[in-house]
Amino acid sequence: MKKVVLVAQCVELLALSAWVGGLMIIIAAVIPAVFNTIGMESGGRMLTRVFQGYDRIVLFSAGLIVIGTLTRVRAARQLRTQIEHAELILFGTMLAVAVYLALVWNPHMMILQEKALGAQDTVVKQKAYRDFFLGHQIARTLYVLNLGLGIALMCVKVRKWSR
Repeated sequence: MKKVVLVAQCVELLALSAWVGGLMIIIAAVIPAVFNTIGMESGGRMLTRVFQGYDRIVLFSAGLIVIGTLTRVRAARQLRTQIEHAELILFGTMLAVAVYLALVWNPHMMILQEKALGAQDTVVKQKAYRDFFLGHQIARTLYVLNLGLGIALMCVKVRKWSR
């Protein structure tokens, strides 16, 4: 059973690393490279696709974390020794934010982006861009929130597993 728990922990940590590390790579390398190479409109569309792919990776990673956690609990036959309240709260919040971003907010942002990029009238275009950038700021805040929660969750897991 100890091997099963260890494998489950590794799966969880790898999935969480993909979730957190993926966003770090996008923020630190992909976004600057895109906007320093191609124009704003093309870059924005490209990054929309990048974040759609990232969202799929996040949802898959969340599934692996759930499977790993359930495997640990089942193998150890002790819920309380395998899952802390902080872990549940952090992961639950991360999952809720990720699902909201992937299934609700980002599809809405795609519509706003197309309105902004497709508007011909100057007044309509300005309003569409204002709406898009406000929505973009909200999305960015939620992604950074999830990044911080993910780092905290890694710390909670590593601290617990290293005892």
